[in-house]
Amino acid sequence: MYRLARRALFALDPEKAHALTLTGLARTASVNALLFGARVPSSPRRVMGLDFPNPVGLAAGLDKDGRCVDGLGALGFGFLEIGTVTPRPQPGNPRPRVFRVPEAGALINRLGFNNDGVEALIERLSGRCYRGILGINIGKNATTALAQAADDYLWALERVYPQADYVTVNISSPNTRGLRELQAGAVLDALLADLKAAQQRLADQHGRYVPLAVKVAPDLDAAALQTMADSFRRAAVDAVIATNTTISRPGLRGHPLAEQQGGLSGAPLAPLANQVIAGLADALAGEMPIIGVGGIDSGETARAKIAAGASLVQMYTGLIYRGPGLVAECVRALQAPIIPASAAVR
Repeated sequence: MYRLARRALFALDPEKAHALTLTGLARTASVNALLFGARVPSSPRRVMGLDFPNPVGLAAGLDKDGRCVDGLGALGFGFLEIGTVTPRPQPGNPRPRVFRVPEAGALINRLGFNNDGVEALIERLSGRCYRGILGINIGKNATTALAQAADDYLWALERVYPQADYVTVNISSPNTRGLRELQAGAVLDALLADLKAAQQRLADQHGRYVPLAVKVAPDLDAAALQTMADSFRRAAVDAVIATNTTISRPGLRGHPLAEQQGGLSGAPLAPLANQVIAGLADALAGEMPIIGVGGIDSGETARAKIAAGASLVQMYTGLIYRGPGLVAECVRALQAPIIPASAAVR
């Protein structure tokens, strides 16, 4: 059934198809549950102090504004992550800004955190029926100078905290100018220190500890990964999400879309994301969990993320190409024991 729907959706402009899909999901939560929910087996995991019904989640980016949390929740995901949301509404980058590469199972996007702002998101979430684990991904506005970036993250954290089961700090999108400069050195240390202090204050205020994750880029060498891991360890971050989209173009050499600016996601990203997961797993030595994302389009590619060192996985582009059945396929694949790559080497 999804193959038929995909044929119609892929005949449309990618962003129009995306909006149409979200509208449909928002209106058909009960139908989604009937068609897909029962097919996803239970496979509980405890990560970040949270109990996940299964280890397969939705990555941030598909539902930036929390418009269809109920519909997405009915597809059998073990958790959802919405956003990236910014303190103030913003339109994002000029169109066209999303490009399909079907022959590679990939997307290129330069959306630029287009969203309705944190206040609209919070109002929307107040009426949700979904009671599964919900992560909220926060970022800074494009017009906010890097020197004031912490103010945006702190404001967003304050507002989303009561609605979130965990909060992700997005400092790795390639589509907001200068954002990735927040990933390194003293700047990262200062940002994380401010966020962890706010997290503790909010935990005391609300009587509930909401874990804090950081999402990193795939375009990092071993030295950069070690530096970031040291920062995460000093700050006692609760989890790392690896990875965001890549500015490189693996597998697209000579393709007419390879020169389009933006982040590449989908199947070509998988080896690069797995390499970063493995590097972080080695650098962190089990001190905090890793959520693996990037190129999951089958049960085997989900297993590769766990083997590289992830505790949970997320999908986005694979869902667009494969449809909701991919969720159950990945959950079933992850029920079988997996030997971590590091253990296999030893």
